[in-house]
Amino acid sequence: MADAWSTAFLTGGGSGIGLRLGELLARRKLQLAVFDLKLNDEARRKLGSPGTRVSFHEVDVRDAEALDAAVRAAVAEVGPPQLAINCAGVQRTAPFDQLSAETFDFVIDVNLRGSRNFAAAVLPHLAPGGRLVLVSSLAGLVGNFGYAAYNASKFGVVGLASALRIEYRPRGILVTVVCPPEIETPMVVAERQQAHPVTMATKQFAGVVELDAACNDILRGAERGEWMVITGGRARLTRHLARLFPGLMNRITDRMVADELRKLGT
Repeated sequence: MADAWSTAFLTGGGSGIGLRLGELLARRKLQLAVFDLKLNDEARRKLGSPGTRVSFHEVDVRDAEALDAAVRAAVAEVGPPQLAINCAGVQRTAPFDQLSAETFDFVIDVNLRGSRNFAAAVLPHLAPGGRLVLVSSLAGLVGNFGYAAYNASKFGVVGLASALRIEYRPRGILVTVVCPPEIETPMVVAERQQAHPVTMATKQFAGVVELDAACNDILRGAERGEWMVITGGRARLTRHLARLFPGLMNRITDRMVADELRKLGT
């Protein structure tokens, strides 16, 4: 199926997972439409592979009308997407009693409403055989300390993808949701500098995945039409524990949190 794809659209293409996916797709000579809030010269250079036509669009995924207009403009420029990947996302971590309503809404708006807006913009242009990929997180399947906003947004993305999978499969369009653990990206580096120590300690349970390994898993899962892609063995173990043995997973999490709070003297 991958050999039949000629056009891919992706958000968050200015950095992190989106940028690396864009590079990998450009190497396959797919025509690209790349969307992000800001697209700097480095990103444009990395995605401008010889033989690949790239349509760049600076747009906020929270703005449904602007994103729809950008997608339509990209369709006119490079053709309709056969693979559409939503990578745009933000992370704000804080214990719930320190999390403002404004911050909570911001995370929901970018991660969940942004996923909805991208899906609504691209699905009318996807033909049978097309793929829609929504990047959620392991935090869309398992809760964590300090993750009230992020968990809520990413659980929502999994729910959205689940409904879209059911609705669009009869039309020949497959939906994949991606639920990775921590990946070495600029967003994760920034999180490590300000996140609560308990948050960072508990995240270690699911492990860290290198960027290239995660992106290759994402593309492989999309090619195979997989419903859910979870990258990393420890992340898959975490998912299985949470799904099959929720009581055990809760006890493990509670023990880790208690141990870390004890170290902090709280």
